[in-house]
Amino acid sequence: MTDLPRENVQSYPRPPRVEPVQHRIRVVLGGAVVAETVRALRVLETHHAPTYYLPKGDVQASLRPVSGTSFCEWKGVARYFDVIAGAKTAPRAAWAYDHPTAGFAALAGHVAFYAGLMDEAWVGESRVMPQPGDFYGGWVTPNLEGQIKGAPGTRHW
Repeated sequence: MTDLPRENVQSYPRPPRVEPVQHRIRVVLGGAVVAETVRALRVLETHHAPTYYLPKGDVQASLRPVSGTSFCEWKGVARYFDVIAGAKTAPRAAWAYDHPTAGFAALAGHVAFYAGLMDEAWVGESRVMPQPGDFYGGWVTPNLEGQIKGAPGTRHW
């Protein structure tokens, strides 16, 4: 059972949009809470699981910057972090847009985590599964319907 409303990823917008999250978000690694917040944002894009961005002020783990960046046509340049919590380090497990494009300015000061590199991630009472594949960072929850891209053969839809 989920406390989240039904959503179809095929009805999410393109270009994507940013919106506030109405549920508590919690991330765990190495037996320690990495972050917990009721002030998260999420990005919704057609055929993607939502990507959750948490305020850096609500992150309790250490974020160690690593080399390399990536570019999103919508959000701009992302930089990456190792996440260190408890006795565990998850390499390149988080990213942030320090200077996002104007349409995504709300993401400044926030960080996102790859659910598959964390021990647990939660949206409300729903445990998260990572978006398929190794490229996208969306969080799949039981309320989502429709075809989520990321699996082999879906990357460049």
